[in-house]
Amino acid sequence: MRARHYPGKPAPAPARGLLRFLFVLLCAAGLAACGGGKQVVRQAAPPSKRAWPVVQPENPDAANAVLMRAISLVGTPYRYGGNTPEGGFDCSGLVNYVYRDMLSLSLPRTSRDLAAYQGPRIVPDHLAAGDLVFFGSSGNVSHVGIYVGEGRFVHAPSTGGTVRLDHLDGSYWRDHYTGAKRVLR
Repeated sequence: MRARHYPGKPAPAPARGLLRFLFVLLCAAGLAACGGGKQVVRQAAPPSKRAWPVVQPENPDAANAVLMRAISLVGTPYRYGGNTPEGGFDCSGLVNYVYRDMLSLSLPRTSRDLAAYQGPRIVPDHLAAGDLVFFGSSGNVSHVGIYVGEGRFVHAPSTGGTVRLDHLDGSYWRDHYTGAKRVLR
C-alpha cells in the first residue's frame, strides 16, 4: 500500500532508483543537446574578481545612450555582415549600428579599421563606458565590443550565437585582448 500525503504530514521521498533514473535522463538529454555540428560557443566567464576602476566618460550622456542601446540588443542573433536588429549583427555591425543610431556617428565598418580609427588608445585600467575594446591574435584585430563598465563588454561573438555581455577577464577574451580606443568626446 502506498503512503499518501496528508496535510501536516510530509510526503514520502521518491525512490532512489527513480531519482537516479531522472538524473541519468537529464544528463543524456543535456549531452544530446550539445552534440552535432562543429559550432563552438564560448561560455560566459564567471564574474570578474579583479577590481575595475570606475572611470567617468568625458561625455556621460552620450556614453549612457550608447550603453542603453547596446544592452537592449543583447539576445539579437549573430549574422556575418549583419548591421540591423532585424537582420542580426556581426561585431563591427553592432558597434556601427549603436553609435549611428544613438549619436549619428559614422564609424569605420570593420574591426580592424575601427582599431585604426582616430582617438587615443586606452589602457585597461582607464576604460570608460562606451570605449571600444579589441581582440585578435598575432597583432591582427578580428573582433570588437563596447565596454560597459566593471570589466564587461557587449559584443556579437560568433556564428550561432547572440549579442551578449562578457567579461574582459574571461580566459579567451583576456588572452586575445589587443587594446581599446575612445571614440566618445
